[in-house]
Amino acid sequence: MPSAKCSPPEQATFDWYAPGLLAGVDEAGRGPLAGPVVAAAVILDDARPILGLGDSKTLSAARRERLYDEIRAHALCCSVAQASAEEIDRLNILQATLLAMRRAVLGLRLVPTRVLVDGNRLPVLPIPAEAVVRGDARVQAISAASILAKVTRDRWCQELHGQYPEYGFSGHKGYGTAAHLQALAQHGACPEHRRSFAPVARALASTGLPAALS
Repeated sequence: MPSAKCSPPEQATFDWYAPGLLAGVDEAGRGPLAGPVVAAAVILDDARPILGLGDSKTLSAARRERLYDEIRAHALCCSVAQASAEEIDRLNILQATLLAMRRAVLGLRLVPTRVLVDGNRLPVLPIPAEAVVRGDARVQAISAASILAKVTRDRWCQELHGQYPEYGFSGHKGYGTAAHLQALAQHGACPEHRRSFAPVARALASTGLPAALS
């Protein structure tokens, strides 16, 4: 598996260095047409195992919520970070995702000795790291990170629905469903839409509508 190059820590303050700690990292929100991409990093406590961890996409919303609370209560430490829609438009979705992952790892209270990242690409980190394809189904720490990231982003979408109910974010969570595309065609884009994504750009070009005011 590929390994990240190590470099000196940048803009990170840690409580102490604990040898042997493993952090799992995953993200949520690469595909939607709106909102941030959210990443989480989790260091689990071997003395307090959490039953039922798995790929967040295979779990029910209710199960994810229960596991979210357990992870926050029983993990040694965890960190959730994001890259905004503006950063996604400016950097592209891959680089914004890697940025969110880096922020999540550097936000951990403890320094892991190794980081396992779901997928096949790695953020730049001052810690040895490995990419693990389908890691969210194979590594418990990555599974926990996937759950934290997914629940955090789903809650964000619920809040956004309160601001812009006409788009239906509470239902489609920002993905390009027929209802979402119809709302884009009717109302234009809200400030959280990713203008670099083709469906949003097409909707704006066809309607000539400006972004909704925040």
